[in-house]
Formats: sequence, structure tokens, C-alpha cells
Amino acid sequence: MAAPTTTGPPHSPAVQDGAVDGASDGAVDSACDGAFDEASVAAMAHQIRQDVIRMAGGPEGAHAGGSLSCADLMAVLHARLLRPGDAFVLSKGHAAPALYSALVQLGRLPADELDSYAQPGSRLFGHPAHDLPGVEFATGSLGHGLGLSIGLALAELLHGGDRRVYTVLGDGELQEGSVWEAALLAGHRKLPNLVAAVDRNGLQITGGTEGCVALEPLDAKFAAFGWQVRTVDGHDLAALHEALQPSPDGPVMVIATTVKGRGVPFLERKVAGHYAKLKPALVQRALAALARAAKGEPS
Repeated sequence: MAAPTTTGPPHSPAVQDGAVDGASDGAVDSACDGAFDEASVAAMAHQIRQDVIRMAGGPEGAHAGGSLSCADLMAVLHARLLRPGDAFVLSKGHAAPALYSALVQLGRLPADELDSYAQPGSRLFGHPAHDLPGVEFATGSLGHGLGLSIGLALAELLHGGDRRVYTVLGDGELQEGSVWEAALLAGHRKLPNLVAAVDRNGLQITGGTEGCVALEPLDAKFAAFGWQVRTVDGHDLAALHEALQPSPDGPVMVIATTVKGRGVPFLERKVAGHYAKLKPALVQRALAALARAAKGEPS
């Protein structure tokens, strides 16, 4: 496991940690006791990818590329880090298929409901709706999730609670000015109960992020805003688990370097895979590739 690279602000005095471990139950028993079962998290990530492909094979297709790239991140968060009462905000709301799969695996949604994804009358919209279990806000208008998460984190501290707030952003989303306004406030308030992660797959719907509006150096930018920055391989489950821990010194930003379309060779690193409507033959081809990858076989 490669250790995450950590960057902090030039001057960041420690503050009292407002995120105190509490009791947990169910699927997140090991979230608070330091245990990390990589095999179970890998199994969740594999199932997320399978479910994403099946949803992309539905009549409406799905945002496959960015859902596949963040599957490992979503599995670590939902299987091992989110405690009962903690909040999760999917700022890159178009990765809803990955979230829906995680919620099914946690028993918060019925498994057969995934078959209705994005169809008329379904609760499972292309972006998550706020009336679903495990969904704090309807998201999808990019650039809003971080600000909403900061509101939750601030409210918790003001009420003396120990709730943690986790949020996942897309890298193309970082071209929205509202993200940086929010980042400025979080750093200023040194929020110890806020952990954010960027799914840094390098692609957005119009092409490479650096060719659209350059983002680098991301680590230095967030550090300058007062964040504790950790750069990590976004497909290394143990490294993600370590990087996503909160810090008493202020908000944490995890830059998770990922591959868009991860696990499906004909979608990997492809702009065209951002939104995919897969025919049955391609669904089977993708599922076969995922099965080989899960066994450690070449794709």
C-alpha cells in the first residue's frame, strides 16, 4: 500500500477535534475500531461496478465512466467509514448509480429497485433525490455539494455533536467558483468534522480537465485554503481508508487519483464513456471483464 501524500496549510494551529467516535452497528461495525477488512470492501466495490454496468444497459443508459471511477471510494466510505448519524453528500450527483448500489448493499434500498433506474415513475433518478435513505440533498447541479456539506459540519459543531460529514466531488466540478468559495470558508473555520474527496479521473464530458480549465496543482491550492490535503491512489482501498480519516487540525481534502471507466477496458480513459447506453452484448462483455479483474486475471 502506498501511503497518502499529505500537504497542510503553512500555518494551521490545532483545534479541538469535534469528531468523536461513537457506537456503531450493522455494516459499519468496524468503522470505529480501527479494523479494515479489505476483502469485504473490494467485494462491495466490485458489486458497485457490476450494478453500474447493468444500469448503463437499461433503456436510459447511465453515467458509467465517473460511477466506475469512484466505486472504490464509495465502497470504503459506505462499508467502513460512515457511522450511524454521519452525513454523506454526493456532490458529483451524476455518479448516482454507484451510490444506489452502495445503498442496496447496506440494505437501505431493495435490490430489485435498481432495475427501475432512470425510468418513468422510479425513485432512482439520474441524480439522487433528497427523499431517498442515505441522501442528504438532491445533487447534480455541480459546485453545490461542498457548500452544503460545510453547512452540515458547521451546524453539528454549533450544537456540540459528533457527526462527521463526508462529500465526494468530481474533478471537472472544481471549475465552478462556488467550490472555491466553500473551500475558503471551510479552511477559515478549520472544520475538524469535514472530509471531502475529489474523484480525480482527469476527464469531464467535454474532454480532459486540464484542456478545459486547468486545475493543477490541486494539492497546493487546497492547502493554501487551509485544508489538510492527502493525495492517494483512488483504487488502493487501504490507502483510501487511511486518507479519509478526519483531522483535528481542520478539514481534510483527499485527492483520489482514479481511472475513468475503471475495470471495463472499452470504457477506461474514454470521454465517450462519461454517459453510456450499452447494448446487451456490451453489458456482457463489461461484466466478463469485471469478473476477470476481480480474480486478478488480465482483462
